[in-house]
Order: sequence, then structure tokens, then C-alpha cells
Amino acid sequence: MNVISLTTGTKNIRLAQRDEPKLTIPDGVKLRVIRVGICGTDREEAEGGRCKPPAGQTELVIGHEMFGQVVEIGSAVVRVNVGDYAVFTVRRGCGKCVPCEMNRPDMCHTGEFTERGIWGADGYQAEFVVDKEQYIVRVPPELESVGVLAEPLSVAEKAVDEAVRIQVARLPDAPATPNWLFGRRCLVAGIGPIGLLGALVLRLRGAEVFGLDIVDAGTARPAWLEKIGGKYINSKQLSPDKIVSTLGPMDLLFESTGVAGLAFNLLDVLGWNGVYVLTGIPGGDRPLEIPGAQLIRQLVLDNQAMVGSVNAARDHYQMGVDDLRQAHALWPGHIDKLITNRFPAKDFMKAFDAHPVNDIKSVIEWK
Repeated sequence: MNVISLTTGTKNIRLAQRDEPKLTIPDGVKLRVIRVGICGTDREEAEGGRCKPPAGQTELVIGHEMFGQVVEIGSAVVRVNVGDYAVFTVRRGCGKCVPCEMNRPDMCHTGEFTERGIWGADGYQAEFVVDKEQYIVRVPPELESVGVLAEPLSVAEKAVDEAVRIQVARLPDAPATPNWLFGRRCLVAGIGPIGLLGALVLRLRGAEVFGLDIVDAGTARPAWLEKIGGKYINSKQLSPDKIVSTLGPMDLLFESTGVAGLAFNLLDVLGWNGVYVLTGIPGGDRPLEIPGAQLIRQLVLDNQAMVGSVNAARDHYQMGVDDLRQAHALWPGHIDKLITNRFPAKDFMKAFDAHPVNDIKSVIEWK
């Protein structure tokens, strides 16, 4: 079968041949891959960045944002049937710590996990893939066109879920309302795919959402945000240090820029008792000067919480699928507009080229 593989540590990425995987275990599921998303991680890998092949190999099959259709199941499988649409999760546990034994490898204690298409395990840019039932989430047929968004949406779901859990645990008045986010003022920094999906999660829970970026108003990403009721802030016109005086403080910050300097500057936007969740991963290793004493004083005196969030568990994927279904009903056809480019597998390199201003998400089509 065809796969897209990368010689790790190089820019040598190609369409290669691998044996088609076989189903050999009773709890196994085989999917025909329909499409796989391209994200910043894939582009970093293709530029020779962080990734790791399976043990004993020099090439890695890339791709982790997958969507497919079940073509074969083992005798013990009950969650899906042949013909169902589904996605597999990304991270696989270390087999040593309690979270991994609980199918929560996103919270692994040892760091000895693998990640399909990223770290130590082949990914999903292939015609067929096989994995265990515990890593699968069924996708309803009405979401066929957008099911590939389940993985990036799961990242946003986990980040928002963690932020809310922190607030409910520490604020005495939070449990008094069934939905802490309802009516809360939230700033999403960086409205790429993860940021827009984070905004979607927040809007579905009734939050007032502001999206901060540097792109011109009226282009694809701000327009998409505004369609779901978000408000766009162009940071070239309203810098972070002016946001509070202009719009007021925020109850929650959702950071997805991966720009370290901006991430720290945004702390000024967070209000009393606020929570700040970071999902962006800065590149490079340039030193950064920050007013450390001032930032610590603010976190302490304003009673603020700051947390990093990465990856997601199977339950977060399920939350993502449920939210996609709700969003699909609320804004018919709008979620599809997040996918701006679809490339056949033979033209996969086009997905790694420079992005036009209205590009949001590119996917590789395998069907």
C-alpha cells in the first residue's frame, strides 16, 4: 500500500510502499483511511524537526489527524462495526504508570509513551491502518466531511476541560452554576485551527469569545470566528497591553500561538481569579527576557492559575465528536469551511507549501 514516509532528521519525505497491515488480535480494528489533516507538527517534521521513527527503523510514516472507515474488526470488538466511520487516537501509553494503565497516556508520568506519526510509532498517512479498539472513537455519518477535525478538536477540548476543572476545584462559587463558562469572557490567542476549535468549544458552552491574531479582518479565519459569535481583535491595531483598558479583563485565556513572548505578555489581560491554559509550543531556543518578579506578583496577588495542556485522551475525542455534531446542527455547512484545501495523496507536497492568506486547514485525501 502507499504511505507518506519521512527519513527523520531530514527533509526527505516521499510516497513509499509498505505492506498492508493485517488484523491479528481479537480487539483489533482495521480502517481504510479516508483523509488525514496536516498541522504544524507535520510541517516541523518535514523540515527536519522533532520526530522519532519506530525502533530499528530510519523512516517514520507521518500523520496523526486521521479519519477513516472500518473495514474489518476482531471477534471481541463491540464499539464499532464494519462500515462505521471512526478515528484513532494518537498517543500510546508507557505500560508502566497508572494513568497509562487507565488509558490516559496524555497524562503519562514516565514520558516513555509513543505517538503515532510523531514519536516512535508509524502514523496514519497510509491507505490502511490497524490498532486496538481502546483507541477508537466512532464518528456519525453526518460528520463524514469534518470528522478529520476530531484530533485537533480533542486538543482544544482537553485544554478547556482542564481549565474549567481547575476553576471549579478552587473557586467556592463555581459549583453553584451548572456551566462555569456561560457568560465568561474568554480570549483565544492565535486563531489557527486549534485556536478556532478552542473558540468553538467555548462558544458552544455560552462563553463570550474574543480571538486575537495579526491577520486582516474579513479574511477566512476572522470571518469563521465571527460566524460562530466570536469577536476578532487584530493585535496590529489593538496590542495586548491595551486590551484590558479597551475591552476589560478576561476570565480565561486560551493560548495557541506558540510565541513565547506574546504568551507572557498576555498575562496582563487575565482578570482576578482567572485561568490561563497554554497549548502552543514555541519553536527555537532563543533566550527570552521577561519581568519575572512582576509576573509572579501578578499570579500570586491576583489569584491566577496557569497550566499547559498537550495531547488528549479518548474521552476528549468523544467530546470533540459530540461538539462537532452540535456545531454542525447550529451552523450548517460552516464547520466544513475550516478545511480550506484538500489534496490527493499523490500531490501531498502541495500541503506543505506556503499558505495563502485564507488557508486554515489542509488535508490529504486517501479515498
